[in-house]
Amino acid sequence: MRGRLRHPYAKLKEVRLLFCVLACTVRLLAQNAEALLSDGVEQFKNGKYAAALDTFTAVLKLSPADARAIAYEQLTRAVLGDCSRTLNELVLQAKRNPDPDLRRRSGIYAVRCLAARNDFPEALPLLADLLNRNPGDADVIYEAAETFNRAFNYSIFELFQREPSSYRANQLSAEILQTQGRFAEAVAQLQKAIERNPTALQLHEQLGRAVLRESSGPESQEKARAAFDAELTLNPQNAAAQFELGRVLFSQQKQEEAAARLEQALTLRPLFPEAMVVLARVRDAQKQPEAAIKLLRKATEISPGLEGAHTELIRIYKELGNIKEAQREQAEWDKQKKATANEALDRLREK
Repeated sequence: MRGRLRHPYAKLKEVRLLFCVLACTVRLLAQNAEALLSDGVEQFKNGKYAAALDTFTAVLKLSPADARAIAYEQLTRAVLGDCSRTLNELVLQAKRNPDPDLRRRSGIYAVRCLAARNDFPEALPLLADLLNRNPGDADVIYEAAETFNRAFNYSIFELFQREPSSYRANQLSAEILQTQGRFAEAVAQLQKAIERNPTALQLHEQLGRAVLRESSGPESQEKARAAFDAELTLNPQNAAAQFELGRVLFSQQKQEEAAARLEQALTLRPLFPEAMVVLARVRDAQKQPEAAIKLLRKATEISPGLEGAHTELIRIYKELGNIKEAQREQAEWDKQKKATANEALDRLREK
């Protein structure tokens, strides 16, 4: 009887022993995988990407479901230029990996891979998510600048390839030329755009601005005035065009007309500090310094860093002989400039 009972107990011991061996093996594999993963991360950080890829691949043989190893393996492939094999997984990791830093890194390389193939409809939503999750992150902001620049250049290429004779091609050419300081050529392009589509909104406004950037002489002012008038004929609700026309009229010493346009700009856009500053200059020219001061005070409340508002206040106070207020305003402006400079320095130190 005893002989018969020994066999089941012996089998049970063998099973227990096997479970122990298996558990120990699993623990050892996990420890080895974790150690290997640490080595791979170190290799990745030191730029040894080929070695890191081999290490992460080895980790995944030991621990196939390791989320960190999966993310790092895909990141390393992307760094080595293998976007085609890794993109889908990178997008997944950017959305689901529990490690915030790995989500961020995966998102950056997913955006980079998508932008490399000009897939901006997919890249830009990912980039927006990155920016929302990582505000102020230098790497993310850099990637955003690179991606937006690439998207801009690609869009320009597409426009000139597909619609080279469209008014939009002329309009875009004008914008590019203005960034290069080639204002006369920009004016010519805007005139061509208007010939092709005379009722397109904002073209006349852009023409007026370009004309004034080319020259501020009387003839240019008259051309710009005509352009802003044309824009307002198409769209009287354009606050910016009302403002620009008011500026031109003030330069032409037509104070009543200028005031009417600037007041209309402020009716359309009540929080328009630049319009307040120009209207204040008109009121001061009309011997209404108190009205000018009121406008300028409101402008500084809306936009504390608006230099024109502060300098106009200082000038008017000095002309009124109110040296105390002029000094107070100068101190306030100096304080504002210092605060702005300190903020910029703080941002640099953070980076």
